[in-house]
Amino acid sequence: MKRCHIAYLACTAALLGTGLGAAPAVAAHSTLVVRPGDSIQKAVDAAKAGDTVLVLAGTYHESVTIRTPHVTLRGVGSGTVIEPAAKKATKKPARASAKKATQKASKKPVKKVVKSCAEGGNGICVLGTKTKDVKGVTVADLKVTRFSRTGVFGMATDGLTVRGVNAANNGVWGIAEERSVRSLLRDNYAHGNGDAGVFLANTIQEEAGAYDARQTLVSHNWLEGNRIGVTVRRLRNLTVARNYVSGNCAGVFVVGDENKPKAGHLDVTANQVVANNRSCPKTERLPALKGSGIVLTGTEQARVSRNWVTGNSGKSPLSGGIVLFKSFVGVAGTDNRVDGNVLADNSPADLVSTETGRTNSFERNSCRASKPAGLC
Repeated sequence: MKRCHIAYLACTAALLGTGLGAAPAVAAHSTLVVRPGDSIQKAVDAAKAGDTVLVLAGTYHESVTIRTPHVTLRGVGSGTVIEPAAKKATKKPARASAKKATQKASKKPVKKVVKSCAEGGNGICVLGTKTKDVKGVTVADLKVTRFSRTGVFGMATDGLTVRGVNAANNGVWGIAEERSVRSLLRDNYAHGNGDAGVFLANTIQEEAGAYDARQTLVSHNWLEGNRIGVTVRRLRNLTVARNYVSGNCAGVFVVGDENKPKAGHLDVTANQVVANNRSCPKTERLPALKGSGIVLTGTEQARVSRNWVTGNSGKSPLSGGIVLFKSFVGVAGTDNRVDGNVLADNSPADLVSTETGRTNSFERNSCRASKPAGLC
């Protein structure tokens, strides 16, 4: 009887293995290991969806572009360093004749078309297209530094994860993305960058209404020594939560304007925003910055709640603990809610509102001084 039972099982297994009901083969995912002296880009180009490119400790002088979905680029921590490639020395052209030089000078300058991540001054680029987002890419556990523009840049991404990245001393942004959805930016350290440690926007190429970020989350990041810790520009439907933001000229900026749909419908919650008192000169878009904690300008339906905002002090028009400021193009913020925050030692006040509308609300905040009075 026992032998019959065993024979039956063997027969059944054979049928399942060769006929209907056979389990589909699971695609094997590879790990491509990059060692010092190897090219990260070559490994990324060889990777298929589901593969991991593991970059061992060392310094790699290159920019990297990822266009393949569901690829993971991972280092082994801050010992994996990505820096710009050394500039090649160029031979000076022969001296042109006076006539040729005059003709050359009279021509209109031709705007250079950026063709690569490196030409754009970026370290790691994750790029979709105008018609199709690149999905499920992860960049993790490495340091990217000294690029003239951005450490990690995402454009047209869906489900991009940037985790455990040390983005340091880049010319503009530490970690940035445009026209992207469902992103997770978590456990990163962005410091010493020329503009924002983390920058999220609809697009910087044109005027356009706010983009639905589809529950993008910026969480548990340490952001210090940048011009601005986090900038959220012309976006809706995202959360900035549980970040430590200190030592910047401004902590968190949420920016809207006159375009439709309006920026907002988002949460800034449970962040520690402490002593953002660096002094930064004015730019084409903003006045000089110093001592700004959390700033909302030209937004609607944004909720700022349960944040710890202390020691932000300055004399800029945007200084203060939590500041509601009319957009620089004259658009008032509406239906914003500031509630349940703990504020102390901010100057000129813990809560500041230059808005003239009455639809914004301030409730259950622990603070001592507001401008105008009565908001605490």
